[in-house]
Amino acid sequence: MKLFRVIFSFIITIAIIIALNSKIGPLPPLGKFLDPFHGFWANARLADYVPGQISLPGLQAEVSVKYDDMLVPHIFASNDTDLYTATGYVHASNRLWQMEIQTHAAAGRLSEIAGEKTLDMDRGQRRKGMVFGAENFIAHLDDTSKTILHAYADGVNAFISQLDYEQLPLEYKLLNYAPEPWTVLKSGLLYKYMSDMLNSFERDMENTNFREIYGKEMLNLIYPDVDNYEDPVIDKVGKWDFESTENPIPEAAFIDERLVKIDRLPQYNPHNGSNNWAVSPEKSATGHALLCNDMHLSLYLPSLWYYVQQHSEGVNVFGHTLPGIPFVITGFTDSIAWGFTNAQRDVVDWFKITYDRTSRDYYLLDGSYVPVDKRIEEIKIHGKESFFDTVSYTVFGPITYDHSFKAESQKNGYAYRWIDHDPSGGLNMFYLMNRARNFNDYMQALNHFTSPAQNVVFASVQGDIAHKVQGKYPYNGFEEGKFIKDGSTSANNWDSYIPNNHNAFWKNPDRGFVSSANQHPADSTYPYYITATNFEAYRNRRINDVLEADSALTVEDMKQLHYDNYSLKAAESLPILLEMLNGFNLSAAEIATIETLRQWDYYFTAESNESVMFDIWYSKFYQNVWDEIKIARKENVILAYPTDYSTINLLKTQPANLFFDHQATEGVQTARDIVLKSFREMIAEVDAFKKVNGNVRWTDYKSTYIEHQLRLKPLGVQQIVCGGNSGDVVNATGRNHGPSQRIIVELDPAGVKAWGHFPGGQSGNPASKYYDNMVLPWANGEYFDLLFLTSPDAGGNRILYTQKIN
Repeated sequence: MKLFRVIFSFIITIAIIIALNSKIGPLPPLGKFLDPFHGFWANARLADYVPGQISLPGLQAEVSVKYDDMLVPHIFASNDTDLYTATGYVHASNRLWQMEIQTHAAAGRLSEIAGEKTLDMDRGQRRKGMVFGAENFIAHLDDTSKTILHAYADGVNAFISQLDYEQLPLEYKLLNYAPEPWTVLKSGLLYKYMSDMLNSFERDMENTNFREIYGKEMLNLIYPDVDNYEDPVIDKVGKWDFESTENPIPEAAFIDERLVKIDRLPQYNPHNGSNNWAVSPEKSATGHALLCNDMHLSLYLPSLWYYVQQHSEGVNVFGHTLPGIPFVITGFTDSIAWGFTNAQRDVVDWFKITYDRTSRDYYLLDGSYVPVDKRIEEIKIHGKESFFDTVSYTVFGPITYDHSFKAESQKNGYAYRWIDHDPSGGLNMFYLMNRARNFNDYMQALNHFTSPAQNVVFASVQGDIAHKVQGKYPYNGFEEGKFIKDGSTSANNWDSYIPNNHNAFWKNPDRGFVSSANQHPADSTYPYYITATNFEAYRNRRINDVLEADSALTVEDMKQLHYDNYSLKAAESLPILLEMLNGFNLSAAEIATIETLRQWDYYFTAESNESVMFDIWYSKFYQNVWDEIKIARKENVILAYPTDYSTINLLKTQPANLFFDHQATEGVQTARDIVLKSFREMIAEVDAFKKVNGNVRWTDYKSTYIEHQLRLKPLGVQQIVCGGNSGDVVNATGRNHGPSQRIIVELDPAGVKAWGHFPGGQSGNPASKYYDNMVLPWANGEYFDLLFLTSPDAGGNRILYTQKIN
């Protein structure tokens, strides 16, 4: 009996050991994960450890890295190769998992980690041509960029080669996998990941559907090419020093009388945008140019951005890097500063493909059937055999949907033409911009930049300011690219582009500042047709009003403008909404609500009650007006929701328009009826919210949060107290979207100074105090002094760690 108990205990012990070191469902092997010496506890123990000495094979000379009190690395090297090798190592040591998961997502490789549940997502990425575009991107890089990417990859891989299980980032342990070697292609994939996020908006199919259902006149009213020409990015009425050459629309360029029924891919967030501006010395209190930038994206931890200073022969640059790409994306040198906002340009077209009747291997082109080019995509699936997908490519691009992938959506046979399938000199632009010293260097760098299309603001210690709407834009005739195109003729493909020197641009305008906030790029006299898209119409005017009003702007003014909560949309629409309630038989409570709203100053502050009321009222009104679009989308007839500006304009000018007739309500409604219906729905929702929460503060209703990329609540930050609102307020902070960084640069010839933050921290380790240490300052409007070193011996007591790499 005793022997039996010994044997039984031994068997149970072995079983427990096996169980704890085996993956059960979504859980990692618990034995390894809970190991106090090597499991997740080790991530806490090693959270802020910076080794003083590192050995990297292949370095030509020693590299010194100084980490300051924000955990910002200041990398000092004697040559470019060593500089970017060290940058790769530093990026990987702080953000390796983020680098890998983003490039896996871009490449359609999430199923290797997550299993079959992400297969359709992976197939969608492959069929969009993400890897195809990244391969073209890498293949056509200049020698300098290729050399740098290889050096960068060497640095990343040197870090990976030193890792054991104890040192693995937490997410690898949670998901039970290990990092793979970094490649040059991965940097290309990250670039395409960002381009897809910023540069893939279009509504060709939506416009085609709407035109077919409601007619061209209604399309032009609801979706005008320009919502508002007031305060475009570049406003040079009648002063353009070039003319466009004729580029007539090819015959049969559009597909008519067609309803396109599709399922929209999750790609472009409508609130993706940004603000930037630069102030001339003449409008600055110090006599130095000022530059400000804040880029609006979805908010995640680890943060998208990572501060780095890079110093080598010919380069001294500080700013925001994307871990996975070796250059500073936006920031400043000792002579210039630059920043971006998304240009919102349409650089995507859809082409209807006509297959041969007997085979999808051929399609009609210029009167004869030609073969598609087939690309076999192997998608590896964790725990299962690989899935092989065949993607057909045409002269226009890949066919995203066919009989084998979401055929029921009836999006069969459409080819996807995207500018980011083409080669791009973007990395060469960043290389040159990181070394720029004056306006001419800035312009030379931009000559290489084709995507993603951006508004690039500039300022220098010489006192110049400038702005260019830079990208590679198809040269379209009137309304070309606005609708689905016929893919049976190659003449409908892009065959020419707006010349680079004809992109909208100005330098040192008389008004003393340049700015952009995703509005229309140029005034009505600009010689080229620009396809209608979702250009912004409120933030830009507010920024320009503030900058115009002051002739002695300070850094403090710039901070206040970053956090400006005034809603021009509310100011222009609320009085109209309130006026339309006149004449209705209202209750005492409804009248009291009206009086409260009349007193509102249109600021979306954290404590505001009126912000909640207006936001709900306008949202209900918008939903009730465009219920036809919601109904159509439920039936898989995709229509685009109009802009707020277009909606409010319709309210002002056509209160009896057919869209004010609510489909689920008997009779025929006008705008006044919808305003009242929405007002009462708002009051009911506010009352319900108050019962649950005890108040109606804007910050509580908006409920801003930042989540971890794995959507694990304990690794995110919840209920951030802040004002602002996505879209129409300069402080464009919404629920999970907003300024992903803010920076202010003063171009003082005696020494450039900068202030900034982003909603997170430098470290990707949730146990580190530098993981989210900037979140509260970001919410509260508090800026960090950004340390810009002139030598590795500078910095004083702000330097926490010194790392020698050899």
